[in-house]
Amino acid sequence: MTCETFAITGVRGVLHRPSVPNGRAFALTHGAGSDANAPLLMRMAAALAEAGYVVLRYDLPFRVERPKGPPFPAMAVRDREGIVHAVDELRKLAAGSVFAGGHSYGGRQTAMAAAEHGEIADALLLLSYPLHPPRKPEQKRTGFFPELLTPALFVHGTADPFGTVAELRAAMTAIPAHTDLLAVEGAGHDLRNPPAADILARWREMVCYPEK
Repeated sequence: MTCETFAITGVRGVLHRPSVPNGRAFALTHGAGSDANAPLLMRMAAALAEAGYVVLRYDLPFRVERPKGPPFPAMAVRDREGIVHAVDELRKLAAGSVFAGGHSYGGRQTAMAAAEHGEIADALLLLSYPLHPPRKPEQKRTGFFPELLTPALFVHGTADPFGTVAELRAAMTAIPAHTDLLAVEGAGHDLRNPPAADILARWREMVCYPEK
């Protein structure tokens, strides 16, 4: 595997090229308080590249603009535009399927972009989806779920304050696309030590699911 800086107009990140490519590619982005160098993204990018995927871990537009600080809700549309642009650029490097995902805010915005533009990715990997703010379960972030037609694998810690596994599983029933949930015992919102092998195994099941 090799890594190289990826900088094309509107997209900034790191590209992981596998030693033995499988023809597929993955675009991964970060949460609200981080950037493309988040440990979780680095670990997942390395594991995916070892499995043969070309992986782009990239900064969302709000992070390109500011090195610190959270995103502004009013600018979320621009972040989603950045996601579409990043996936489009990555598609030029892949002969086969292109997948997208991210951690927390990045995963949420990726899923929202997929609901708005169903063609941007073949499936989604959503790490620690922020179902609701901590201690505010009534403020669900699921309004777009009925419009999500892209298969999605949710990876969620059992100690995540942004939603319990049971809450997330119930919310996922509103998604018409095929979905799956991998619960990580004892993990918090940061998924500090992601079970990469388990995630990859469940992912392979996800992208090969039988037609209904």
